Amino acid sequence: MRRLKKCIIVVRTLFILTPAVLCVFLFIRLKDMGGDLEKLTARVEAVAGENAALQKAVLELSQRLPVSDGSNQEQAAAGEEPAGYELTASGDSRGRDGTGVTGEGTDVTDGEDDDGALTAAHKVYLTFDDGPSSNTEKILDILDEYDVKATFFVVGKEGEWAREALKDIVKRGHTLGMHSYSHRYADIYSSVEDFAEDFVKLRGYLEEVTGVVSDVYRFPGGSSNTVSDIDMHEFAEYLESWNVRFFDWNASSGDGGRQLLTVDALVKNSLEGIEKRENTVILLHDAAGKPTTVEALPEIIENILAMEDTVILPITEDTEPVQHIHMDEKNETEVN
Repeated sequence: MRRLKKCIIVVRTLFILTPAVLCVFLFIRLKDMGGDLEKLTARVEAVAGENAALQKAVLELSQRLPVSDGSNQEQAAAGEEPAGYELTASGDSRGRDGTGVTGEGTDVTDGEDDDGALTAAHKVYLTFDDGPSSNTEKILDILDEYDVKATFFVVGKEGEWAREALKDIVKRGHTLGMHSYSHRYADIYSSVEDFAEDFVKLRGYLEEVTGVVSDVYRFPGGSSNTVSDIDMHEFAEYLESWNVRFFDWNASSGDGGRQLLTVDALVKNSLEGIEKRENTVILLHDAAGKPTTVEALPEIIENILAMEDTVILPITEDTEPVQHIHMDEKNETEVN
């Protein structure tokens, strides 16, 4: 009986202690995993940067190789960059004509409160998707150098480095916009409820980190994307219920694809049609794998500032949205 009692006591003790020990072990393990995850995120950023550098090196090498007669014309007809396209070196802050463009005579403003900005014939909005990234600080430094404000449509990246980057965007006076938390098309566009969950998560995260309640949004893929099986007007109506406006673009640098474009190509694409429009929203990307975007930015800014009666502005509540779809289209369809 004594042995039986001892066995029972031992079993009860083990029964009590085992879960407690496991809980302590799991807590320690989860804490370690959190640190490992943050390190892994940083490593992914670094690998993306290394991959971009490799792409750039391959691009530079390919440009030095001889091409057969007529190959450039064939590539241009196919919408590709010619094999002889010059890759501008980083830090080359010259204008497209080779002169040192400084924007002399152009009113450089950091907001829409200035009379010059409100009455300018051409308003240009630089917008950066997918950040923050390891390139965010470089982009911010360039914008500061030219006293220009932009708009950053960010995603839900966490980790201390990402939080500091988000704070820096706000601290330097730029507009903080939303670009979904996960940026996973299948999840975001599977239903309005899933879209709403993602939206609320990102908006709350940005407010927690920066204190800013963002009221501008850019749909991943744009409002005219062909990925969503649900009418994009449904998601636009949801944003409208929160008094949040969505912005698409009417000019694109072309840096959203997998191919790493040259600086000249990015500059050319970004400047296309600005002098013909009253409002131009340029799509750029803040991503570790886009080094030529950072290199092209000074030249893009200098050329815009050199244009007559043209200013660069951040998106504000007074900005007229550029949208690929419009709510009145849905209303007309419902009436018909």
